[in-house]
Amino acid sequence: MNALWLDGLWDRGWYRFARRLDSPNFGVRPEGTLIDLVVIHSISLPPAASEADYGGGYVQQLFTNQLDWDAHPYFESIRDQKVSSHFLIERTGALWQFVSCQDRAWHAGQSSYTNKLGVTKNNCNDFSVGIELEGVPGEIFKDAQYESLSSLNAAISHICHGLDFVGHEHIAPGRKDDPGSGFDWSRLKRELG
Repeated sequence: MNALWLDGLWDRGWYRFARRLDSPNFGVRPEGTLIDLVVIHSISLPPAASEADYGGGYVQQLFTNQLDWDAHPYFESIRDQKVSSHFLIERTGALWQFVSCQDRAWHAGQSSYTNKLGVTKNNCNDFSVGIELEGVPGEIFKDAQYESLSSLNAAISHICHGLDFVGHEHIAPGRKDDPGSGFDWSRLKRELG
């Protein structure tokens, strides 16, 4: 592990400024893992048609295995999935954490990434931190979400140096398309400095 995740911002991988809601869907990272990747996702349950469709708490329920599969017809298509992410940033900017960054969240699925040195690694969950933005691929994200994302990325970078930042679409092309064209990568780069 490349980080102790224990300082003024972190307590054993839990970010002090996030609302904590423990997910049972995680595992231990492989011994000696260097975290060098942040994967940005988008999620909406059910897929939102308008701003009014957000904020139902369904993502939190999914990540904690408490989703009522009968609450919406869409949920049948994801029945019994066991997934999680380290973080969720709601449309309001509210920040949730489900898995300690010391552990492996189940956010990337089948994936691979070629880093800055040209080394390709599979199973991105092993060496990444996953951040979900509430939204659908192609939709514009809110300023409050970028503000929370910027602060969170700075805090992660304080512990893990030399990070790459990618979308789910970049590590699972053809299988995933999030966060999509609505995500402002140039803004993220500016905010990262």
